[in-house]
Amino acid sequence: MFPRGMSPKKLQQMMKQMGINVETIDNVIEVKITTDDREIVFKDAEVSIMDVKGSKTYQVVGTPEEREISKIKREDIELVMEKAGVSEKEAKKALEEAEGDLAEAIMKLAE
Repeated sequence: MFPRGMSPKKLQQMMKQMGINVETIDNVIEVKITTDDREIVFKDAEVSIMDVKGSKTYQVVGTPEEREISKIKREDIELVMEKAGVSEKEAKKALEEAEGDLAEAIMKLAE
């Protein structure tokens, strides 16, 4: 891992001379990366920051868990449940099929 014959302490000294500082963030509980359609969650994350002359790079090491994000809002599900007199599961399914269109979801359920 280290260049032949170089101790970790010597490597740290050289990095410091070049303006590179690496620190570890302690007690990380969770790291979450969120996109428009999914999130990646690290619950066992080890995070380090490498600062090179003011430019910071974050490194996350751990086991990722990937989840899809529902684009259906809770309020919309509740409205469809109320107006169509259906369960949460049925309301959510109808909204997903209607691509979030409230009126279409309610009309489909009323048929």
